[in-house]
Amino acid sequence: MNAISATESLPAVRLDIWARLDTAVRDRRSAMHTPVIATADADARVMVLREFDVASVTLRFHLDARSPKRSVIADDPRVGVLAYDKGAGVQIRCRGRAEVVVTGERVDAAWAGSAAFARRCYLGAAPGELCEGPASGLPAWIEGQQPTEDQLRPARANFAIMLVELEEIDWYSLAHTGHRRAVFRRADGWAGQWLTP
Repeated sequence: MNAISATESLPAVRLDIWARLDTAVRDRRSAMHTPVIATADADARVMVLREFDVASVTLRFHLDARSPKRSVIADDPRVGVLAYDKGAGVQIRCRGRAEVVVTGERVDAAWAGSAAFARRCYLGAAPGELCEGPASGLPAWIEGQQPTEDQLRPARANFAIMLVELEEIDWYSLAHTGHRRAVFRRADGWAGQWLTP
């Protein structure tokens, strides 16, 4: 789909954003499946987009509850999210407020909905711990192994979700016929405004 021809109105651009984020959640091969997340301390990392809730315009990511970014977010919840689809020439930049959640039904559902092999990561050492050489941080007994539910039980305490309630979305479409740019803000009811690229 040519982003320019399909998005000549603000409502069409907003629908394009919603569709791209929804596809990014469901399709692991989507270029936007792994956006860059930047916290207020200017630290950036690639994370897997797990859910896009269009009703609340909120993104969900998974993280280790022991991660240093948890305290960074607690001190200053502002985050940036950057997703780029090179093939389509579409960039989506978002600003929002993050919250790390460690307990509750939504966290339990995210844990249960994750593959056992992915949940295995939470059996390891906390993110950022020093080690003597290259290491996964996983206990030797689980390296390369598919864990059982019993083996995963202690890992649940290390699992958390990060919810990012978006406040602003900046959509940028690159095209040789002329770039397009629009910004959408929660405060404006996501109505949108055109900007020069």
